[in-house]
Amino acid sequence: MQVGMLQALYEREIVPELIVGTSAGAVNGAFIASRPPSVETATELAEIWRNLRRGQIFPLNPFRGVLGFLGSRDHLVPASGLRKLVAEHSQHQRLEQMPIEFHVVAVDVVTGEELLLSRGPTRDAVLASAAIPAVLPPVAWEKRLLMDGGVANNTPISHAVQLGAREIYVLPSGHSCALEQPPSSALGMALHALTLLTQSRLIADVELHRDQAKLIVLPPPCPLGIQPIDFGHADELIERSLADARAFLDRGSAGRPALPMRMHRQGQSRPRKKRPAVAA
Repeated sequence: MQVGMLQALYEREIVPELIVGTSAGAVNGAFIASRPPSVETATELAEIWRNLRRGQIFPLNPFRGVLGFLGSRDHLVPASGLRKLVAEHSQHQRLEQMPIEFHVVAVDVVTGEELLLSRGPTRDAVLASAAIPAVLPPVAWEKRLLMDGGVANNTPISHAVQLGAREIYVLPSGHSCALEQPPSSALGMALHALTLLTQSRLIADVELHRDQAKLIVLPPPCPLGIQPIDFGHADELIERSLADARAFLDRGSAGRPALPMRMHRQGQSRPRKKRPAVAA
């Protein structure tokens, strides 16, 4: 989704002075921060996603999964596939070497502290930011163990504001708002739950920071019935997000104040009578 949005921005010569990424956004961010802000860069990133398969990033191994549930391991799949992907496409070994200023968000496993990583090894920083809890192993960083920044702040508008940004283009990955049934696997359920969590945080952050910077929140495709674990629909997601972002930008929506989004599910629901209630 972010690839299509990025291409629409680059087509209109909207280019970043700094990039702040979390989780998959950190993976994409490391790629684009190290390359010219051009349509060709977006096209190159699109080809990587089109050729990527779930087994390359989430190679499921029943034996490893059993060890994880028994407490012998703290994760279900190895990070080797993601590490290889990041290593193959990182043109700069350290964050501070990036031609476009680049930061990633991760979370301290022990304290829950949210950290902004701006200096240090690119590969380790990206792996830490994308280390989905219980799915991928946490990453050692100095004297800490770090995990997926999406646990605390998947769309780090707050950090962009603190870094001095006054015009922020938000590229949300959205969530599967039109699933016909819940995910059937533990991994699928974990990823789906994380996307729901991050969508709720995004809605809150847009409201919180809308007066501190000009926020342009590009629309993720909706309705969407594709699960995060499904890598077989890259073409569809890229093309839909590209078309939606083009339409959004060309009709002048970027010039409007950021509007609050709503969590929802597709389809009609019966209206409910208002009833007094107490929440405790």
